[in-house]
Amino acid sequence: MSTLKYLVAYPADVQAQVAQLLQQNTLRDFLLKRYPEPHNIANDKALREYIFDLKNQYLKSSSPLSKVIYDSKLHVVRNALGTHSFVSRVQGNKLKSKNEIRISSVFKKAPEAFLNMIAVHELAHIREKEHNKAFYQLCEHMQPDYHQLEFEMRVYLTQLETHGSIYD
Repeated sequence: MSTLKYLVAYPADVQAQVAQLLQQNTLRDFLLKRYPEPHNIANDKALREYIFDLKNQYLKSSSPLSKVIYDSKLHVVRNALGTHSFVSRVQGNKLKSKNEIRISSVFKKAPEAFLNMIAVHELAHIREKEHNKAFYQLCEHMQPDYHQLEFEMRVYLTQLETHGSIYD
C-alpha cells in the first residue's frame, strides 16, 4: 500500500477501501461524483481575495496577512495543506510581524471544498501555531466538516499521484 502515503494515519480498513477503489480504477468516479467541478480561483490575486474573504468572515481581529500565493515549489507530501509562515522583525522601536500563506499550485485545479479546507487550515495558524485541540476547534468552527474534507483531500492526492487529475 505504498501508494497510500497520504493516508498512513488512517485505519487499515479505510486504507483498504481506498486501495480497492484504486485497484478497480473507480476512485476517479467516486471523487467526481462528490466534486463534479474544479474551482475557478486560478491566480494569486483571486486566491488572495478568496482567503481574505474567509479571514474577514472568521478572523477579523487577527493579525493581517501580507502575502497569499500559489507556490509551485511546495512539496505536496511534506506540505500537503500549504504553508503558513510568521516572521517578526524589529523596525525602529516597533516589532513588525508578517503572516504569509502559500498553497501548493497542485490545488489550482481542485474542488473548491479542498481549497477552502486548506485555506481554513492555514488561516487557523494565525491564531494557533500548533496542531492542538484549539487549532482543530477553530478549523471546525470555520469549516464544520473539516476532518471529512481533509480525508477526502488526501484521497484526491492519492488519485492525482496514481492516475492524474479527476478533471482531465
